[in-house]
Amino acid sequence: MKTASRTALIFAVLAAALFAGAILIFHAAEPPAPESQAGYAVPLQSDWAMFRGEPNLAGKAPGALGDLLKLLWKFETRGPIKSSAAVVDNVVYIASTDANTYAADARTGKQIWAYETSGEIEGTPCVIDGAVFVGSSDEYLYAIDTKTGSLKWKFQTEGKILGSPNWVTADNGQKRVIIGSYDSKLYCLNIDDGKRIWTYETGYYINGTPAVENGKIAFGGCDAIIHIVDANDGTKLAEIDSGAYIAGSGAFAGDSFYVGNYDGVFMKADVASAKIAWTYEDSDAPYFSSPAVTDNKVIVGGRDNRLHCLDTATGKPLWTFTALGEIDSSPVICGDKIIFGSEDGRITMVRLKDGEKVWSYETGQPVTSSPAVASGVVYIGCDDGFLYAFGPKN
Repeated sequence: MKTASRTALIFAVLAAALFAGAILIFHAAEPPAPESQAGYAVPLQSDWAMFRGEPNLAGKAPGALGDLLKLLWKFETRGPIKSSAAVVDNVVYIASTDANTYAADARTGKQIWAYETSGEIEGTPCVIDGAVFVGSSDEYLYAIDTKTGSLKWKFQTEGKILGSPNWVTADNGQKRVIIGSYDSKLYCLNIDDGKRIWTYETGYYINGTPAVENGKIAFGGCDAIIHIVDANDGTKLAEIDSGAYIAGSGAFAGDSFYVGNYDGVFMKADVASAKIAWTYEDSDAPYFSSPAVTDNKVIVGGRDNRLHCLDTATGKPLWTFTALGEIDSSPVICGDKIIFGSEDGRITMVRLKDGEKVWSYETGQPVTSSPAVASGVVYIGCDDGFLYAFGPKN
């Protein structure tokens, strides 16, 4: 009996050792965990699938940012990056003036694929249902497969595309992509095959990205008009005179549309009445930055080197932050912080409540790209050709 027990014990020990070895071998074959790949342990749970994060272009990210950020990785392209990033399912998509759209691992910055067009790209990729939509200065809107980087379809306009695509769901449940062009037209296309559904014509170039809210599309153009369009059929709902041409994109919040023009006037338009509710005129420097909006604050960068925070109800200034260069980068609100880039080569984070600087990082080259924020990680491009990823400093 003792011999049998001893034999059983030996077999049990050997089995346990073999099992432990199998576990070690299995784990050794697995890819390293995200924290060992990039030095941080933040699970990428939230997405930032397009310019400004959501179709209304409000520029708000879920979660919060700490007081200190550290550089996690840099991804190099062959030209200045004006585009913002999109982040979906642990993959970051970025376009470059080198004419390429890139997909990279959001945890490591390693390239997955690249797709080359025939012109520079300034707009931000928009990711919808397994496709990346991006416009190019070669006049085409491209639909690229997210997994393979291969072309699904492309649609030709009659002018360069500098703005970013947006999307909308029609009354029949069909998803559609919306894009403006320098041919002065706004296009609505089927996301599956790129077939045109409707076209809305304006009086001049469309430089920015259309905002979508509650079945309505709002955008400004170089014709100085704020256009309000029915998202379902492209019919004109209203035109509001802004006083000067609009180079940037606006933000929708309910029935309010916030946007700045080239004459240094920032305004709130009431969509229901088709009137300007208030204007803010603190300098004659143009606005190219797109605003970020909360329930009671709207924040926008100006070419007067300042970040402006205004009361949404009255348009009265609450605070300003002065940078050392123009602010074309569109600020993003995340928790109690705001992050943005500027022409002085800095990426800066300030407090939402008072505009006090919390953190900054110097790249050495202008930062006109706008931040994308996904699960506490900030992705932002630079004129030095790099996409930077910053995470919490533990």
